[in-house]
Amino acid sequence: QVQLVESGGGLVQPGGSLRLSCAASGSMLRMYVMGWYRQAPGKQRELVATISTGGNTNYANSVKGRFTISRDNAKNTVNLQMNSLQPEDTAVYYCNAEKIISKAVYWGQGTQVTVSS
Repeated sequence: QVQLVESGGGLVQPGGSLRLSCAASGSMLRMYVMGWYRQAPGKQRELVATISTGGNTNYANSVKGRFTISRDNAKNTVNLQMNSLQPEDTAVYYCNAEKIISKAVYWGQGTQVTVSS
């Protein structure tokens, strides 16, 4: 089992940047596909980006070219660099881990990102 803790959220002006981090404990992240999801008020949770155990990445169309997901298996962390943030990026951002063998899924508690002037 893995425990995930997100950090790095906050308030930023449109056009600004934030870097989210997800720290894992209890298991080695190299055995997991990692992802970031977000949920805005009144909306369903949606995929933002994923990164495979081999480092292959996948992004939602709405964030392509602005967000970058990365992982550091040695530090057991996954990061999301978010640039050119817009008000529509406002949401609670969740870290997600899916074990490649068992398909067990784990979630962090979420971190709030607010983009506003």
